[in-house]
Amino acid sequence: MKPVTLGLIVGNRGFFPSHLCETGRAEVLQVLSDAGINVVTLSPEDTTYGSIESLEDARKCAELFDQHRKEIDGVLVTLPNFGDERAIANALRWSGLNVPVLIHAFPDDAENMTIADRRDSFCGKMSVCNNLRQYGIPYSLTTLHTVSPSHPSFQQDLANFVATCRVTSSLRGLRLGALGARPAAFNTVRYSEKLLEENGISVETLDLFELFGWVNAMADDDPAVQAKLQAIQDYVQTANVPGDSLVKMAKFGVAVDNWMQENRLQASAIQCWTAMEEFFGVVPCTLMSMMSNDLIPSACEVDIMGALAMYVLAQASQKPSAIVDWNNNYGDDPDKGVVFHCSNLPRDIFKQEGEDQPSMFYQEIIAGTVGAENTYGTIYGRINPNAFTYLRISTDDGTGTMRAYVGEGEFTDDPLLTFGGYGVVRVPEFQKLLQYICNNGFEHHVSVNPSQTAAAVHEALTKYKGWDVYRHS
Repeated sequence: MKPVTLGLIVGNRGFFPSHLCETGRAEVLQVLSDAGINVVTLSPEDTTYGSIESLEDARKCAELFDQHRKEIDGVLVTLPNFGDERAIANALRWSGLNVPVLIHAFPDDAENMTIADRRDSFCGKMSVCNNLRQYGIPYSLTTLHTVSPSHPSFQQDLANFVATCRVTSSLRGLRLGALGARPAAFNTVRYSEKLLEENGISVETLDLFELFGWVNAMADDDPAVQAKLQAIQDYVQTANVPGDSLVKMAKFGVAVDNWMQENRLQASAIQCWTAMEEFFGVVPCTLMSMMSNDLIPSACEVDIMGALAMYVLAQASQKPSAIVDWNNNYGDDPDKGVVFHCSNLPRDIFKQEGEDQPSMFYQEIIAGTVGAENTYGTIYGRINPNAFTYLRISTDDGTGTMRAYVGEGEFTDDPLLTFGGYGVVRVPEFQKLLQYICNNGFEHHVSVNPSQTAAAVHEALTKYKGWDVYRHS
């Protein structure tokens, strides 16, 4: 899992018990260490117990954070006592950081409320939040107003916050690759490059013609081609696939890898039909699946916004994302449906045993148009029953905004026999969600990830990116 670094601010207020900052700081540092989180914080040699209270303390903290600005993904503010709200707000402002901030307050012990040990963090947290709001600094809260760092509730809050930090930091300077033109029949995957650029996300384009030129210049015995061929055969069952189709896929994969690396692209969307099949003779699904499985998401049908949503979910969970269609009803159950794609779903999202385990096949939908022999390379299989998060991001040119919806559901083990990559889903109030999608003109594509990260994603995209996001529940 990608490591995260948090700046830690320990708030203090002189006429409250300062010794609580010593024990509180140690407790928080242990929790962060146990969670595998790197920490940048003042030491007891820098200030009293490594806490901040005065303007000078705030300056020291700000300078330390500024020195580590390229490392820090977020800031945790902890209040072992009331804390000095001005020092905390000034430290964050003067640091120049633009990262998520989590406000945590220790709980008091009702049986230990003497002047020597009463914290008053309950009250101090409100003052800190009030000042941060005045300073225009966005912040996140724990589920419980006061909570021990060792409490399961805080552990979940911390995990969510870390995911929010990963999403927020990963969107800065993100570069996406668009390979080929969108299918002419798919107006649904239109998007605004300018709105993405305004949000710090760049799109690098490449024509299929140029990539095919690179592919045609490769020899079958090129070491890079042979290595990719072996990687394909190690990745998925290929027993029923012609050898020449596999070599074509290997060459295509090498060309795409080179393009992605040379242009520092972190996700892609590819024109997968029908020029690819008509003039090259394979589908790119397996290569896209392999990239997604390595947390380099790749969406079909040049759906850049789908690739972006896949990337966000993968960053939040550190697990592979897939892109699917909200495709069918499932019987008469209003909260169930079928998701499907041809497919380029990542291997790790499928069942791994029995007849539903992933295998390479030809693309049955377009085989009747271009010939089955020209459509090898898709991956068939059933999605493993699991909880999942779904996300769709779209650009709204009419309002000049980024908008999205996010929520959670589960892949079920309900019986279904069909083709492609598929699964049965159960989503609470599914009909309400479908109404929202249709009423707001969202696309039929949705990105899914086998995780429960809707809260973290919603927090990142709304509070820290300023996007218009509906969270379904």
